[in-house]
Amino acid sequence: MSSENNASKKVQMLRIAGIIIAVSLLVANAHYIFGVLSSVYPIGSTGVIASANLGVYSEIECVSEVSTMDWQTLRPGESKSKTVYVKNTGTVTLNLSMTTTDWSPLGASSYITLAWTREGTEIQPDEVLAAVFTLTVSGSIQGIPSFDFVIRVTGTEST
Repeated sequence: MSSENNASKKVQMLRIAGIIIAVSLLVANAHYIFGVLSSVYPIGSTGVIASANLGVYSEIECVSEVSTMDWQTLRPGESKSKTVYVKNTGTVTLNLSMTTTDWSPLGASSYITLAWTREGTEIQPDEVLAAVFTLTVSGSIQGIPSFDFVIRVTGTEST
């Protein structure tokens, strides 16, 4: 009777295992077996990344970028002006400022100054503004036969 009992238990265990496997297969493949309905709704997505970019051009159409300003020959006490066009090529409103660096010779900045008409001006994305730079040489300049320096036009995001 015990071997018959063992055989009966084995058959029962096999039936239970078969049922578990069948149910697992049914659950795993339910969408194929029963044709489960589904729907997909696509939603487009766009955006703009904030960026601060400027361009400085020699004409209002903003074709030729300015890489240098040649002031030519200036006399002590003289001023010269040049007009350029600043374009906000970024995506945020910028506040404009200008500095000068890398003066050569070192003492030149004591006798030569550069000013412009756009200090503190806000410029919107894609906006183009005329800016006038004016270089002034002190009447007391001595010992500086030539000079060079770097003009840095900066656009800082307005807050």
